[in-house]
Amino acid sequence: MAQRKLGVIGGSGLYAIEGLTEAAWHRVDTPWGAPSDALFCGVLNGLDLVFLPRHGRGHVFSPTDIPYRANIDALKRLGVTDVISVSACGSFHEAMAPGDFVIVDQFIDRTVARAKSFFGAGCVAHVSMAHPVCSTLGQACATAARDAGVTVHDGGTYLAMEGPQFSTLAESRMYRDQWGCAVIGMTNMPEAKLAREAELCYASVAMVTDYDCWHPEHDAVEVTDIVRVLTGNAEKARAMITRLPDLLGTERSGCTQGCDTALEHAVITTPEARDPDMMKKLDAIAGRVLSGART
Repeated sequence: MAQRKLGVIGGSGLYAIEGLTEAAWHRVDTPWGAPSDALFCGVLNGLDLVFLPRHGRGHVFSPTDIPYRANIDALKRLGVTDVISVSACGSFHEAMAPGDFVIVDQFIDRTVARAKSFFGAGCVAHVSMAHPVCSTLGQACATAARDAGVTVHDGGTYLAMEGPQFSTLAESRMYRDQWGCAVIGMTNMPEAKLAREAELCYASVAMVTDYDCWHPEHDAVEVTDIVRVLTGNAEKARAMITRLPDLLGTERSGCTQGCDTALEHAVITTPEARDPDMMKKLDAIAGRVLSGART
């Protein structure tokens, strides 16, 4: 059995959890640059936790500019095994109301200006994204949120848009009526893809803040409205996180979905053709499979 370490990526207020001990900020250097911020590490009921403010404290990174690769590398480098993404989103279904949580199970990636892989020239790899989230981790989040009194929706497709502008009405209607999406946000891609490449279990908890702009009885999205709902959602997210240690435990065996072995047969470049500099950059992400010069 391996030791579980849970990473939480979200707003900077998530780490203000009662009962968190041994808490301290740690700066982590990565080959992909600096992460969004220092990482806040502590222990909650025996479970090691690492919190990463996705946009940096004070919200200094636009969704496009978030250093996604550095963030995931830093978490992996600190020994994180499971990652929970907590993020604001707009809803395409009236039943998924502001204040509700959606446990995302699929993504449509519409981002266009972000580095989406740790691999590339010098070492090529292709991981499966057919099932982009860890169902076991997602179910634990759903149970924890419900226990905290949150209305939770199991499953839904997350449309990842580039931003930073919100959708046009035509886009919102298309995503809802033609593409069948449940929620829309700006940050879960390429985060989920990179977590899969890093062989981390990844779950996405989408916290509904608004109805985007499709709803005829609601005005277009306003930042002030989102911030107001976000404040309440942050409290709910903290309540969810405090219940996770009892549900997940402090030890873990292999992921039944195979998240922790995603690179097993993914690296295509033959050992003799791999770029040494790229191999060094991949030490934390892919060291398990690259250290033995496996193909």
